Amino acid sequence: QVQLVESGGGLVQTGGSLRLSCAASGRTFSNYAMGWFRQAPGKEREFVAAVSWIGGSTWSADSVKDRFTVSRDNAKNTVYLQMNSLKPEDTDVYYCAARNNYGSPRNVESYAYWGQGTQVTVSS
Repeated sequence: QVQLVESGGGLVQTGGSLRLSCAASGRTFSNYAMGWFRQAPGKEREFVAAVSWIGGSTWSADSVKDRFTVSRDNAKNTVYLQMNSLKPEDTDVYYCAARNNYGSPRNVESYAYWGQGTQVTVSS
């Protein structure tokens, strides 16, 4: 089992920045590739960004490319999502997730463990 706890969400104005953190505990963090997803009420969970197990590869959704950056610190068992130039359409609950390096990093189904989510609200 891997336990994931997100933090860093909040209310920010358009154009502002936030950094989300996801702290992992349980099994060896560096064995898992990590991803960030977001979900609005009544909508499907959508891919935001992902990072490989040692951080050598990253992936981002087109909607956040050049604005969001995913990274990880295996010594701290933490993955981050730096979000810049935030827009009202980025308002969602953001979730981090862990997968065993199998499957596509962009697919929800590839991830076995999920955090409880953190709310990000961008005001216009």
